[in-house]
Amino acid sequence: MSASPYLADSAETRYVDGPEGERFAYRRFGRAGTAPLVMHLRLRGTMDHWDPELLDLLAAEREVVVFDNRGLNASTGTPAGTIEEMVEGSLAFIQALALPQVDVLGWSMGGIVAQGVALAAPGLVRRLVVAGSSAGGVPDLPAPPPRTQQTVGKPVNVDEDFLYLFFPETEEARAAGLASLRRLDRRLKTSGAVVGPHAVRGQLHAINTFKGYWERQEELTLPVLVANGAHDVMIHAYATYAMSQRLPNVKVILYSDAGHGFLFQHPEDFAHEVNRFLS
Repeated sequence: MSASPYLADSAETRYVDGPEGERFAYRRFGRAGTAPLVMHLRLRGTMDHWDPELLDLLAAEREVVVFDNRGLNASTGTPAGTIEEMVEGSLAFIQALALPQVDVLGWSMGGIVAQGVALAAPGLVRRLVVAGSSAGGVPDLPAPPPRTQQTVGKPVNVDEDFLYLFFPETEEARAAGLASLRRLDRRLKTSGAVVGPHAVRGQLHAINTFKGYWERQEELTLPVLVANGAHDVMIHAYATYAMSQRLPNVKVILYSDAGHGFLFQHPEDFAHEVNRFLS
């Protein structure tokens, strides 16, 4: 395989010790001197599952930090079994790096965790980006289709599963999805990064038992950017609209031709929106 054109693919993996004897694996790269953008990923995601094209576009204008939370992939410690424990792990990681102020971005499950971080440490988080996610506990939120639940429940997902879950069934979206998956291959074929079965069970338990931040949206007074694809089969795009009705200081973006993986389908446009929002 030829050398990767992406800075994110060459960023070295570092480690920092947490307060409970755990060791967090992370990568930190991009434009120094800005408030670091700490990225929180989806169910079953590791830091190797961020599309490097998106990361590079973000890193062109700010410092980017990706990491594995406690007990996930390259990080040690006990995997979380609740959203609150994921939030605690994220805060422990940020504090271990001695970061006085950060911006936070979360995708899917990570979007819920990102909200929890902002709620738990309002003085720490400057701005918040919630992508393809929900406040949790949103009234009247349409449930995912049965096929989505069946696909998510598989022990291992293959390309066709990710294409269904993250991208609409159009020729353009499918091509963009395959291109994103191939960009991920550079890291994943070397690292074999995966969230183990015990940690996945903990994540599913966390999602299924989480009561939500819907009643606490008004507490998120910081600037918030909420974005999704209009055809999300994982978390219905209504959740994005609903958050716009409760958050005091929010901008909403919906991509009409995209779904849950809109940020990988339209990395250049989404990165532009994020960088402008964070500037």
